[in-house]
Amino acid sequence: MSSSITVQAGLMIERILSLEIVRVTERAAVSSARLRGRGNEKAADQAAVDAMRRELNKLPIDGTVVIGEGERDEAPMLFIGETVGNKKGPKVDIAVDPLEGTTLCAKDMPGAIAVMAMAEGGTLLNAPDVYMEKIAIGPGYPAGTVDLDASIEDNIRALAKAKGVKPEEITALILDRPRHADMIAGVRRIGAAVHLITDGDVAGVIHTTDPKNTGIDIYMGIGGAPEGVLAAAALRCIGGQMQGRLVLDTDEKRARAAKMGVKDPKKKYDMKDMVRGDCLVAATGVTTGSMLRGVRFEKDRIYTHTVVMRSITGTVRWIEAEHRQLEKFHLD
Repeated sequence: MSSSITVQAGLMIERILSLEIVRVTERAAVSSARLRGRGNEKAADQAAVDAMRRELNKLPIDGTVVIGEGERDEAPMLFIGETVGNKKGPKVDIAVDPLEGTTLCAKDMPGAIAVMAMAEGGTLLNAPDVYMEKIAIGPGYPAGTVDLDASIEDNIRALAKAKGVKPEEITALILDRPRHADMIAGVRRIGAAVHLITDGDVAGVIHTTDPKNTGIDIYMGIGGAPEGVLAAAALRCIGGQMQGRLVLDTDEKRARAAKMGVKDPKKKYDMKDMVRGDCLVAATGVTTGSMLRGVRFEKDRIYTHTVVMRSITGTVRWIEAEHRQLEKFHLD
């Protein structure tokens, strides 16, 4: 990318940061929030996808979805490789999770969000829709405090030492899945606490950045690769450390990854490998959680709560919006 194009992309990302990207996640959140508690995960997710796609296509960008709702043959919209935007702006990479926590939304449980990241073209990890091993901590620790290849016990000890506390004062957030049984046992064996979540590991990783309020010191486990890249983008903006490794345990997955440019199927990615350039991230609450309040509907108002972050400046903006032209949310 030439210097002039890079500057153009940076200026455009800064302009979008002011408001436009927020509209994308707001619309997705409002659309899925209408289906909270209805028990239909697919309908809620599709509503969010449709709304996010409409808003993305209004933006003055030439965007490519590198992290999306599955790959071309598996997703009707926002698939990996799809182009979005009106093509009248700079080339950018897009990572989306229109409804992170579909089960949370369907059951009206805390923590569902609509989230996306935008970065300079060619700077986000282009990974297939597979699992990823992950470990993440918040800011303020020496580089290399934790490592994906270290034992669970060693990581907890190292983090506790860096924090100046005993292992018993560390809390690890882990997805509640059978595959994590040994990991959960290992955390508890050293005396640390485990906070289990049923869904939503983008928000889970972000929780490590504010342990005083969330009570979470470290995230570990296996979750979706798309969520891993989105989480890495968020940490690039607000600080922290993260490592990930794609789980390519079949020939078919390795072939898909190779087709997308993954040369080393066993590569351990750090945060800067997953998000190499300037990026911004926006997330809007669908259901109320510890980070964001959910969409609130009133007779003639809709209220949303969004966080938007940019890596190059470290800026974090919290936006509480009151939407009055409700017909637009119904007709778009």
